[in-house]
Parts: sequence; structure tokens; C-alpha cells
Amino acid sequence: MKRILVVCGTGVATSTVIVQKVRALCDAEGIHATISQGAVADLVAGSTNADLIVATTQVPDTVNVPVIQGLPFLTGVGVDDVLDKIRAALA
Repeated sequence: MKRILVVCGTGVATSTVIVQKVRALCDAEGIHATISQGAVADLVAGSTNADLIVATTQVPDTVNVPVIQGLPFLTGVGVDDVLDKIRAALA
């Protein structure tokens, strides 16, 4: 089971939208994953046990988990590329 963490500035609005889109991808691809959301400040406070982070904001360099920028989910530009990156990261 893969663990995906979706982070934005506050852990509320944009991360909620992206969680839904990442969940749809995982369901469609048969990827078994738990998807949680939070604020980027949560990453500064401590380590994460996620296998992958999808972020709409800058993630601290101290995070040792692969990070994929999720802004295309909000803008609609480059979504296919981001989905490919997520697939590859979870393979």
C-alpha cells in the first residue's frame, strides 16, 4: 500500500481538490494507496512517512520524499505530465 501526502499552504482548499484527482487516478490505475492531506507547515514540524508528496507550494529541502508539483491540477495545464510522474513514482 502506497502512502501519498497532498500538501498546500493551509491543508484545506487546494489540497482537497488534488486529493480527489489523485484518488481518481489511483482508482483508475488500480493503485492501492492511502491519500492524506495537510499543510506544508506540517512537513517543517516533523518527518513524514509518505512515499510521495504532491504539493501546490514550495516544500522544504529537508524533506527526503519525492515531491511532485500539483499546480497543474488547479490550472489544467500539464495535468497529463503530472499524472505520468505520479504513476512512475508509485510504480
